[in-house]
Amino acid sequence: MKSKTLKIIKNDPWLEPYRQAIEGRYNYALSREKSLTKGGSLSEFANGHLFFGLHKHPDGWTFREWAPNADSIYLIGEFNQWERRPEYALEKKEHGVWEIHLAADCLKHGDLYKMYVSWPGGSGERIPAWTRRVVQDPVSLIFSAQVWEPANPYRFKHKVKPPSQPLFIYECHIGMATEEERIGTYDEFRRLVLPRIVDNGYNAIQIMAIQEHPYYGSFGYHVSSFFAASSRFGTPEELKRLIDEAHGYGLAVIMDIVHSHAVKNSVEGLGCLDGDPNLYFHSGDRREHPAWDSLCFNYGRDEVLHFLLSNCKYWLDEFRFDGFRFDGVTSMLYRSHGLGESFSSYDDYYNLNQDGDAIAYLTLANKLIHEIKPKAITIAEEVSGMPGLAASIKDGGIGFDYRMAMGIPDFWIKLIKEYSDEDWKPGAIWWELTNRRKDEKTISYAESHDQALVGDKTIIFRLIDADMYWHMSKNDQNLMVDRGIALHKIIRLLTASTINGGYLNFMGNEFGHPEWIDFPREGNGWSYKYARRQWSLLENRQLKYADLHAFDKAMVMLLKKINPKEPLYQRWLHDQDQIMAFERASFLFVFNLHPSRSFVDYGILVQKGNYKIVLNSDAKEFGGFGLVNEQIVHTTTQTAKNPDFELEWIRLYLPSRTALVLKRQ
Repeated sequence: MKSKTLKIIKNDPWLEPYRQAIEGRYNYALSREKSLTKGGSLSEFANGHLFFGLHKHPDGWTFREWAPNADSIYLIGEFNQWERRPEYALEKKEHGVWEIHLAADCLKHGDLYKMYVSWPGGSGERIPAWTRRVVQDPVSLIFSAQVWEPANPYRFKHKVKPPSQPLFIYECHIGMATEEERIGTYDEFRRLVLPRIVDNGYNAIQIMAIQEHPYYGSFGYHVSSFFAASSRFGTPEELKRLIDEAHGYGLAVIMDIVHSHAVKNSVEGLGCLDGDPNLYFHSGDRREHPAWDSLCFNYGRDEVLHFLLSNCKYWLDEFRFDGFRFDGVTSMLYRSHGLGESFSSYDDYYNLNQDGDAIAYLTLANKLIHEIKPKAITIAEEVSGMPGLAASIKDGGIGFDYRMAMGIPDFWIKLIKEYSDEDWKPGAIWWELTNRRKDEKTISYAESHDQALVGDKTIIFRLIDADMYWHMSKNDQNLMVDRGIALHKIIRLLTASTINGGYLNFMGNEFGHPEWIDFPREGNGWSYKYARRQWSLLENRQLKYADLHAFDKAMVMLLKKINPKEPLYQRWLHDQDQIMAFERASFLFVFNLHPSRSFVDYGILVQKGNYKIVLNSDAKEFGGFGLVNEQIVHTTTQTAKNPDFELEWIRLYLPSRTALVLKRQ
């Protein structure tokens, strides 16, 4: 009997030749789930954090660790002068699990501790894999686990509401959210930055660098302790309060989770926890990521899946995150990590270069997350375009709610770097912004944190460059600045208005934050100068940053009213004039990209009706010249040749480098 055709194949007949591979991945994920859960649910399986690690109970404390290669394990810490004492020796149980029970007075909140692990041929101090709190000594710089059992744990006050659609995501980093040259805190972010985000109209935040990482300059992507919220920003209770108050504002809170790799460190991380370098990771050539200087998880091992799936559940339950942006998904999907791959045909997705175990893990992770929280948000950072990544599991997909439209920022950078303004073609722009799989939702963005890291530039800095240092005063007229501000607004509006799921902005880019991001490191003298956000530039109303911010706010407030499921209707693409126009719902979007030509009474065929301007990038409050009369009601007129045709002419004044949004009354 022929098997039922999965929906992703029905939706895309070009996938039919790869039916066997697609069905094989689907069935393998189901078989992995069955073998892991043994008839139970994924949620029941993903409770490792309730078993492993340090736990307080009425009779005392219990600590457990999975370390099958170990010969002995001791708990050492402040409570026993960091000595290996017999009463703190763990007992080896079945399946490589070690365990110890301690009286209530043996440990207290705030105590520092580690494991001392012995294995065939060696021994050393280790931080437990499942620990929930890790701190660094400010003098010795040594990391230790910390007992975290506060007398008054944080109690959540606000109910979690499903995030509104469309998603307008504010990507942020706690540490660099302060203007001072130091590391910011959860508490400062809650008090000072959350209100800014809400005022700007965004309905979700995506927080980076939550999982503990030894090196601040890794931007949070070299994780050592997967269950510990980074202590450099404050306490777990302060993070919980931040998330809770964000929920009170109506914000969804998405965590940037790193399950694609781990830091190589042995003392602080999982690199050689029990003397076995392959405990959590692949062996041989597959152990180390060739580009990231990190270790690659072995997703084929049951214990690794238990660890990672439990990690997903932990952050959802313990901190009430609303979902995850999964980092480095391309690296997980392919044995080559996607390095050197062109992904120019469907063959590239089904050529045995794929990691079936990683695909199965991602499928199960998505199933688990939505089993726990049906309205959760999952986003894949994925550049190859793997079909089905953001399609539902029952349809044969991997189950993400969204995929990052990673080609869009690359396109904008290429356009700015390699093409003169006269060669910006609306046809090419339209294709790039709308070229996506119809059955998969995307998060569109012009730039994220990736486009601003050292060695790169933000869009505004690419457009204006050094003139930003001298000519951003509202009293200063400068052609480079005028150009940059005009194109910055157009690029962001084009990207945000063509979404089919959501839009993302990195913290500060909404007002054209200057310069790049560079975390303290040896090469810059451990400076925090470029690892901060200069909010004072925005607050200084004599500078043009405030105008860019005003436009971003108006844009977000307007576009949130449009359902991203509403179809886009292309109405005009003229490469020579550099004019683009499209309709969505009752809104008409018109862009004049030409650097020097303005048009009077420019005719565009649109749905008949009366149109009123609701957003004008050239308005003076947005740093423009105020050349367009926004009070005019534009009434369409019939075509002479086809009087019964459903579309009619609208005639508009279109200044150069200007975008207009009109609403049909």
